[in-house]
Amino acid sequence: MKQTFYSNGKLLITGEYLVLDGAKAFALPTKFGQKLIVEASEGQIIHWKSFDSDGSIWFEDTIPFASIIRNERFDDAKNIKNTLIEILHEAYLINSDFITSSNGYTIRTELTFPKSWGLGTSSTLINNIAQWLKIDAFELLKRSFGGSAYDIACAQNNSPIVYQLVDEKPIVEKVNFKPAFTDKIFFVYLNKKQNSKAAIASYYGIQGNVQNALETINSITKRVIEAITLKEFALDLQNHEIELSNILELLTVKEALFPDFDGVIKSLGAWGGDFVMSISKKNPTDYFKTKGFEIVIPYDEMIL
Repeated sequence: MKQTFYSNGKLLITGEYLVLDGAKAFALPTKFGQKLIVEASEGQIIHWKSFDSDGSIWFEDTIPFASIIRNERFDDAKNIKNTLIEILHEAYLINSDFITSSNGYTIRTELTFPKSWGLGTSSTLINNIAQWLKIDAFELLKRSFGGSAYDIACAQNNSPIVYQLVDEKPIVEKVNFKPAFTDKIFFVYLNKKQNSKAAIASYYGIQGNVQNALETINSITKRVIEAITLKEFALDLQNHEIELSNILELLTVKEALFPDFDGVIKSLGAWGGDFVMSISKKNPTDYFKTKGFEIVIPYDEMIL
């Protein structure tokens, strides 16, 4: 019997980095995501294939049950396989039935966005595996990749959310965000995928007392969600950029790449890669293309 699972991708609008310390973060699930298709097989082994959005295979290998049970590590050339084994090993420790009560599987994953976009290849995989095995996706992420887990919350929800860690436990609140100015919002791909683990490690290396910053970001998050006009929305996100720039000791993305842009540009998630949000009165597609950034996606084509 074939089983199919699906999870949404994600974009973090406010609270990047500080969400790890308990800030309220505003996040949007995307229309793009990932499928996991599972079929029974034989041989005490998993035959795994991962497909990119263009139909090409970006990973293919076999994973013996024995490797999952003992969390076997292969050489660095098998880094993706090692990561998969680690996730499946942690899943096995939570619920071993998928190993002890099966003879094998054929599994395929299918992204509906290019893998390089950074919309949640890992988080959608972990949430799909958790759905398949009927285990807690937040717990599985904590045991494997780590991080704030806002991306898991997006994977599971079809509407905008406010996400917060309280005593290290995820609190997810669905919010109503349907402003009249979404036609002024675009998402621009910066032509490179950011390493979230490395960005988080860097944040922990430089942060000092973040308590005052948490209050500021929480206030901004509330105003962003409740903004009535484009001007209010843009100003709040611009202030968010300035606050994070001071904390991270980094230039804002507008200062670094788009100083002549007529509007506001907001970093999303780990700074320096993946997507940014553009807010302007005019369609900015031509501007970004002249700068070498070809992928510019309107809000309504990106967000659920």
